[in-house]
Amino acid sequence: MRKLLILCIFTVFGFADNIALIEVKDMHCPLCTASVKKAILQTNGVRSVSVKLNTKTATVVYDEAVDIQNILDSIKTTSYEGKIISNERAK
Repeated sequence: MRKLLILCIFTVFGFADNIALIEVKDMHCPLCTASVKKAILQTNGVRSVSVKLNTKTATVVYDEAVDIQNILDSIKTTSYEGKIISNERAK
């Protein structure tokens, strides 16, 4: 619910341009999700990240100027592979 509220706020006020859902395989503990989240947040233009262990996914809200490959490369720095499930414009 909180994630949906944040995404709605970003969309209404025009702060977010894209939302990507990324599968991150092989995460098995909360430390894994924290590492992935931290790495993604260090990518310039990323506005917010939610990483879920139970679904092994990351939801990323980012500026349209960001190349999605940069986000996937950030995930690789944590020794995990990211695969785009969906990538949509927020507006």
